[in-house]
Amino acid sequence: MHQSAPAPRPRVLHLAQPVDGGVARVVLDLARAQLAAGLHVMAACPDGELDTGLRELGVDVRRWQAGRAPGPGLPGEVRRLARLAGEARPDLVHAHSAKAGLAGRLAVRGRIPTVFQPHAWSFEAVGGSTAALALRWERWGARWADRVVCVSEAERATGLRAGVRAAYTVVPNGIDTERFAPGPRTAPLPTLLPEGPEGPEGAVAPDPAAPVVVCVGRLCRQKGQDVLLQAWARVLDAVPRARLVLVGDGPGRETLGHRAHPSVHFTGAVGDVVPWYRGADLVVLPSRWEGMALAPLEALGCGRPVVVTDVDGARESLPPALAARCLVPPEDPAALARAIAALLSDPPLRAALGDQGRRHVLATHDVRHTAERISDVYRELLDARTERRPRVPSECRESIHP
Repeated sequence: MHQSAPAPRPRVLHLAQPVDGGVARVVLDLARAQLAAGLHVMAACPDGELDTGLRELGVDVRRWQAGRAPGPGLPGEVRRLARLAGEARPDLVHAHSAKAGLAGRLAVRGRIPTVFQPHAWSFEAVGGSTAALALRWERWGARWADRVVCVSEAERATGLRAGVRAAYTVVPNGIDTERFAPGPRTAPLPTLLPEGPEGPEGAVAPDPAAPVVVCVGRLCRQKGQDVLLQAWARVLDAVPRARLVLVGDGPGRETLGHRAHPSVHFTGAVGDVVPWYRGADLVVLPSRWEGMALAPLEALGCGRPVVVTDVDGARESLPPALAARCLVPPEDPAALARAIAALLSDPPLRAALGDQGRRHVLATHDVRHTAERISDVYRELLDARTERRPRVPSECRESIHP
């Protein structure tokens, strides 16, 4: 009996720059799920931790030489990306974050179904004339995105208020709930920290019994660690033995180190953040802007309560009990200090909030649900292009789901 040939697997090309932090984790999680679902997954990105992780998964990675921010090299980056896309021949392009979204849309210009995922809007990250230019681009570039995927309703609302008219879909961020899960606090602060004090001269030795606050994120203006350091003196007035650990690295490391109290510790880049979440009594992320930050979701997945600033995506990522107690205005050190001190002084409340947070993440922020919804977006776009271009084989419409 004649058997029909198997339907070709849709070829998805992820474009990414930056290649670290939350964007890298989102791309890795999506690639892992899409490979398992039978898609042909490709990626174009600069060298870095994302490139390494994708290759380990078995993704077809094409090296794309590109800086983190737009600059004089942009025309060459666009040309290189156009050549890569021509060689890869994807059925769909998924561009992540501002830089890849800029270069990718200029390179493809709507000739291939294109998904753009801002991961927080570019015009929020800058000021003055640069912000005005970024906003003009986002308004113009929206015509070359078949779909703009926002990670929160708040991020979508920010785009609409700014005049970015596009076909939007909201897909909340998700995490690997098996990896980010509660576990024994087997690695207390002294054993997690490297030998010798980190941070400014005179840093004190860690106290195993001291309450530990952990902040996970790139050391940069967006994540607001400078605001947390301003708040920390007030926290110590209420909880003198408290310790603060800043997990991550970035351009703000030296400046933050000069401002830090001896009770503040810097880990630098770490390979696995899970032990730091499990070793924390409280996780704090004082961001100035986000789309929907991953760190609070990861902390909640590990059963740890959080204090976060009320920026885009924060309310949507928290269960009601935490939203009522754990949200503070951005760039408000006094409010941040009050929220941290209140929770450090109430262990039973921390335990209850951590348990509620874990259950909320399991129900609404499992990365498998995220990947399924992204696949739905891909299928819609491929179906729409197939209907407009009958010469495309009809099998493409049926093969986006396993």
